[in-house]
Amino acid sequence: MRNLLNFFLKYNYWFLFVLLEVISFALLFRFNSYQGSAFFTSANRVAGAVYDAANNVTGYFHLKTINDELVQKNVELELQVERLREALTEATGDSSGIEQMKQEALQGYDIFKASVINNSITHADNYITINKGTADGVRSEMGVVNGSGVVGIVYLTSSHHSIVIPVLNSKSSISCKIKKSDYFGFLKWDGGSSEYAYVKDMPRHSLFSLGDTIVTSGHSAVFPSGIPIGTVDDIADSHDGLSYLLRVKLFTDFARLNDVRVIAEKGQEEQLELEKQVKTNK
Repeated sequence: MRNLLNFFLKYNYWFLFVLLEVISFALLFRFNSYQGSAFFTSANRVAGAVYDAANNVTGYFHLKTINDELVQKNVELELQVERLREALTEATGDSSGIEQMKQEALQGYDIFKASVINNSITHADNYITINKGTADGVRSEMGVVNGSGVVGIVYLTSSHHSIVIPVLNSKSSISCKIKKSDYFGFLKWDGGSSEYAYVKDMPRHSLFSLGDTIVTSGHSAVFPSGIPIGTVDDIADSHDGLSYLLRVKLFTDFARLNDVRVIAEKGQEEQLELEKQVKTNK
């Protein structure tokens, strides 16, 4: 014990130096956005390789569950397509329109497949790491979804990895609307359960009820209109009483995220640049 104490006393200046260095770097990255972003991007590149290795091991044990979910989803989609084909045939006598409708629905968008290799749901500001980056065509401000609905928005990218700000992040704000009436608001998360978020700024004159579906509004270059988000679970007044506050039960299970899709609207960069100019000129 005495030898250990003597060791600390002998090298106390070195320990103090290391402590001060850690504090100075923490302050530098915390209060300087440029240095913080550069550090975050560099750390993301290194951490991404580690997450990839860990994900390859853990992913193997989830294959059966994932396969069962994919089969179930495929069956549901096939049934939906068949019902659409039957309805179109009855209405027009021609089922070929289904394929045209499917192609038109995807025109104007690029879709990239990605896997979640790191995820958190217990913090105020959660982040998701995916295994696709700029080399794969992914860039900031792209929307991320899965088979259930909205996941989040790409925040930072490196060559082969990206950081996503999910719905479960205090900085997240997604334009959304009530599916049946088109009244829109903004989806926010105030912490707490990963199963719920809130739609804010819903007008007092809007029409909706419990159980209504909330989808993306399409009022931004990030998400196309109509991507599922969740259902209205509770209704309350906003703090100022000028609008409604809707609690939404999210479709996406953030605790079990695996495969996701990154959506890129063709012409998105032009729209984002134009909107950025408007904000700059204010």
